[in-house]
Amino acid sequence: MIRLPHVVRLLVFVCGAFVLAAPALAGQAEKKLDQVLREAVNSGSQSQRVIIRTKPGHRQAIGKTLKSQGRKVHGEHASIDAISAEVDADDLATLAASESVLSMSIDADVFAGSNSKKDNRAATGRSPTTTLDAAAPSPSDEPTLREILGLSASSPLGTGIGVAVIDSGFASNGLEFGGRITAFYDFTGGNGPVARTPYDDYGHGTFVAALIGGSGVASFGRYSGVAPQVRLVGLKVLDATGTGRTSHVIQAIEFAIAHRYDFGIDIINLSLGHHIYEPAATDPLVQAVEAAVRAGIVVVVSAGNYGKNVETGEPGYAGITSPGNSPSAITAGATNTANTLSRLDDRIPAFSSRGPSWFDGFAKPDVVAPGYKLKSIVPGNSKLFRTIAAEPVRARAATHYVTLTGTSMAAAVTSGVVATILEANRISTTTYFYGAHPYASYTSINSGDTSSGTGGTRPQPLAPNAVKAVLQYTATPIVDEGGLQYDVLTQGTGEVNGAGATELAGAINTLADVYEPWLVAGVTPWSAFGTETAVWSKNIVWGDNIVWGDALIQYNLPLWGQNVVWGDNIVWGTQLRGMNIVWGENIVWSENIVWSENIVWGENIVWSENIVWSENIVWGENIVWGENIVWSENVVWSDNIVWSDNIVWSDNIVWSE
Repeated sequence: MIRLPHVVRLLVFVCGAFVLAAPALAGQAEKKLDQVLREAVNSGSQSQRVIIRTKPGHRQAIGKTLKSQGRKVHGEHASIDAISAEVDADDLATLAASESVLSMSIDADVFAGSNSKKDNRAATGRSPTTTLDAAAPSPSDEPTLREILGLSASSPLGTGIGVAVIDSGFASNGLEFGGRITAFYDFTGGNGPVARTPYDDYGHGTFVAALIGGSGVASFGRYSGVAPQVRLVGLKVLDATGTGRTSHVIQAIEFAIAHRYDFGIDIINLSLGHHIYEPAATDPLVQAVEAAVRAGIVVVVSAGNYGKNVETGEPGYAGITSPGNSPSAITAGATNTANTLSRLDDRIPAFSSRGPSWFDGFAKPDVVAPGYKLKSIVPGNSKLFRTIAAEPVRARAATHYVTLTGTSMAAAVTSGVVATILEANRISTTTYFYGAHPYASYTSINSGDTSSGTGGTRPQPLAPNAVKAVLQYTATPIVDEGGLQYDVLTQGTGEVNGAGATELAGAINTLADVYEPWLVAGVTPWSAFGTETAVWSKNIVWGDNIVWGDALIQYNLPLWGQNVVWGDNIVWGTQLRGMNIVWGENIVWSENIVWSENIVWGENIVWSENIVWSENIVWGENIVWGENIVWSENVVWSDNIVWSDNIVWSDNIVWSE
C-alpha cells in the first residue's frame, strides 16, 4: 500500500466516502487534540492508540477509511459516537482537520493501584487509587464498617440491588459472594466482552467487590461489605498488573448500559482512573460515565490519590483523576475513621485528591467515605496477595484478608451505601404503591417493566441525581486537627452517612408528581453514631453553588429526573438558597515560588508555602485553569468561602440554554 506524505493527507467527504487530501495541524484542528496528543504531534511520535469522537452519523465512515489505510480499529463506542484505533502521529493532523471529527484523545492507561509495571508513578508512591499494607487482626471491640457508617442490623442490606464492578475481576468465592454473582465478562483481550468464570489475577477487584457486598463469613461477619446482599456483575478491564485501557473501560460501561435490565444493574463502581488531559466535555471516559447516568445507572468513582506531594508532604489541590471529573458521577474522596464510631476523630488523609477538577474547575469530590486501612479479601493467587505474603504456604488458601488504603476503597464503600439507599427507597415506594412491600416487585422494576397490571405505572428507583442529592444532603461535615471544617474541595459536603441516607431515601415516594411533596414521613437532620450525634450538611454542591433549603428534599424537583447533568446552570427559586463559591480572602505571590522541573501528567507543579487564594478569583464559568497545580500547606478553606450576593432569586427553577 502506498502511503501519502503528511502534507497531502486529509479526510474529505466526497460522494458518500472519505478520501485523502491536504495539510497540517493548526488553529481549530489543534484544539481537537488532548494534551498528550498535541505533544505527540510536536515530538513526532509514531504509533498512538487514540479514541476519536465523531459527528453523529460519521463514525462508521471514519472507521472504514482508517481500515482502508491499514490502521487498526480496536472498536466502536456508539454511546459517545467514537472509535478506538491505532494511528500514526501524522494521522493526528489529518484527522483533526476533518470536519467529521469532533475531538481526539489518548487511549490512556487506567490504573487501580501502585503495583502496575506500567505505572511509572509507583516508584514515588503516586498511586491513582490504592496502596497496600499487610493485614493485622482487629481488636474484638473494633466496630464493623457498617456500624461506622451508622447502619444497624435492621438497616437495608442491598437486597435486590445490582452492582457492576468494573475492575480487575473478582474471585468466585462461594462463601463470600454466595450465589449473588449474576454475570462475569472479560474485556482485557481487546475483542469485546468474553463470558468467563469469575477470576481476578490482580486482586483489587475482589477487594472492592467484597467491600461493597461481601458476606464476611470467613471473619464471622467482622469484615462484611456495606451491602452484603447485593447482586454482583463482574466486568474485568484491568490485567494482572492492575492496568487497563480507557477504551476497554468504555466498552464495559456501554455493556452495562446495554444489559442494565438483563442483569439488573443499578450501580457501576469505578475504583480506577487516569490523569485528566482535557475538559470533561471531550473526555471519552467522562462522556461514557455521563451516558450511563442518563440511562439511569448510578455511577460511583474514586477521586484519586494525588492529594499531597509525596516528597514534602504538602497538600495539593486539583489532583482529581478521570472519570472523577464527571459532573453527574458520585466522586468519593477518602477518610480515616480511626476505627471508631465517633466522627469527631475522622480526618481526611493527605493522599485523598482534592478539587477542583483540572480544566473545568468542577467542585469535586462530592463526598468522602472510609478509605484508610480497610480490611477485606483478595485471592491467594493474585498479584496483590503475592506482594505481601510472608509465607508461601499462605498462598494456598483461596482468599485472604489484607489491608488496603485509597480512594478506591472509599468509592466501594460509597457504592455499598448507594445500594442501601436504593433498597430503602424501593421498600418505601413499593409499600406506598402496593400497600405492602413485596420483594418480588424488584424484578419487575429492574426489568424495565413499568406496567402495574391495573393500568397504572410501577414506581421507579430514585434517579442518579436524586441519589447523589441524598448522599450529599445527609453527609456529615468533618473537621481537621485544628477543629476547622474541611473545605468543599477537600470533603465535598462531608462524610457519607449510611444511617441518614437510608432514612431520607426511605421517606421518598418517587411516584410524586414534579414540584409536588414526595416525603411520606418526616426526617430529622441528624444521625447517631455510638453515643454521639452528627448533624447533616443539609446542602448540595451544584456547579459553583452551594445550595440548601427544605425544598431540596421535600419536593420532587426537575433536578432529580433523568437526563439532567449535575451542575447545569439554574436560577434557584425562593424556597432554595444558593451561594457562589469564591476563593479565599487574599493572594500573596511570594518570591519563594519555585517552578519545578518535575512533571505530573504533563503539567508543571508550583511549589510554595505562601500561596493562598484571592477573593478576586471567582470559581465558576469565568475562571480559566492554567497548567499548574498549586501545592501549599497554608491553604485554609473553611474561613475563605465567601458568599456572593450576586444571586438571582426566582419563583421558579429555570433551565439555562
